[in-house]
Amino acid sequence: MALTPGTKLGPYEIQSAIGAGGMGEVYCARDTRLDRTVAVKILPSHLSDNPEAKERFDREARSISSLSHPNICHLYDVGAQDGTSYLVMEYLEGETLADRLHKGSLPPEQFFKIANEICEGLEKAHRSGVIHRDVKPGNIMLTKSGTKLMDFGLAKLAPATAAPASGPTITMSTPAPSHPLTAQGTLVGTFQYMSPEQLEGRDLDGRTDIFSLGAVLYEMWTGVRAFQGKTQLSVASAIMEREPAPPSAIKPLTPVNLDHIVMRCLAKDRDERWQTARDLASELRWTHESGSQSTTPPPPVGTKKAGVLRSFVPWVLSGLLIAGLIGFVIARRSGNDIQQPSYFLAVLPFPVHDMAVAPNGHTIAVVGFSESERSNVLWLYEVGGREERSLPETEGVSFPFWSAGGKSLGFFADGKLKR
Repeated sequence: MALTPGTKLGPYEIQSAIGAGGMGEVYCARDTRLDRTVAVKILPSHLSDNPEAKERFDREARSISSLSHPNICHLYDVGAQDGTSYLVMEYLEGETLADRLHKGSLPPEQFFKIANEICEGLEKAHRSGVIHRDVKPGNIMLTKSGTKLMDFGLAKLAPATAAPASGPTITMSTPAPSHPLTAQGTLVGTFQYMSPEQLEGRDLDGRTDIFSLGAVLYEMWTGVRAFQGKTQLSVASAIMEREPAPPSAIKPLTPVNLDHIVMRCLAKDRDERWQTARDLASELRWTHESGSQSTTPPPPVGTKKAGVLRSFVPWVLSGLLIAGLIGFVIARRSGNDIQQPSYFLAVLPFPVHDMAVAPNGHTIAVVGFSESERSNVLWLYEVGGREERSLPETEGVSFPFWSAGGKSLGFFADGKLKR
């Protein structure tokens, strides 16, 4: 039975319902001792005598009590009254990431900020021996003070036994109880973010959360889910058997390293994923700070062999560039009487991502990494020359192209067309 406004659980006076699901009811309440607003979560009366449900509820309390971090929803108190068990938690004002994603993908600055804060919360949890097991947009709250992870300590879900629900979901910004948190006996809203090992019912570790976070990051950047299907079975099949298209296939200006980051999170084999949330956060920060906008996507990560082959691709492109330029020069010599250099020699100290040949056939613009700038920049080579030079203020360059007269060089960077 739902609690009515004015009901008291210890020193906490219920004010209004926030949301209700199969495994928990959440209320906005006032702490009469400290005169502050809190969120109170109770175990529904029809589950109070269920030992398994009670154990899950107690496990959540124990899990959250060991976690204290700015990016994790705080637990204030636990209690029981007249057979009703309850948790008292931080009341969060804002919107869930799921609600935000209904408006579309996130801009880069917001994406990297939220992604890093999620990683920091997960890193704290994993170091404390807690696996979230249900990382999804609905369990991530966006507040003025930052991103907050909610719902820790859920039981492992096996697709063959759906009876024990996906667990209690504390969504403290849900405006009305008509918006259920998690329906008992179903996995709707969670299935799309499960790891392969969850679907197979295997033992889980922190890398399970890394996979789920990868699916969340994919949706945050592209605005679409990594794994889709009309039924739970088709979604499960996609998670187990198919590689999603890299983010750059949906958003062409995706940094090449972000493709690598997300696809590595989504590796089927957990040994191929990022092994810790800290490693993932470090890669995200480097990508954000470098501002790389190269759009050449790496192949999907699935095996160690694929990772080795991927590392050779840029160098193969570099070799093809040299061979192509030699052929280009020879073709031009045979097509007119103007004296042209007969060779192109350059030692390329970096993988080549994009290139553009000037109309005069003498100058080649190449996108390559600069150690000093820690970013991709434009390099110019003269056919027949032996040196290269980088162009200033071209950090994050992609898609270079020459003007018809060859006097200007255009390119994209920071989501803008530049010259």
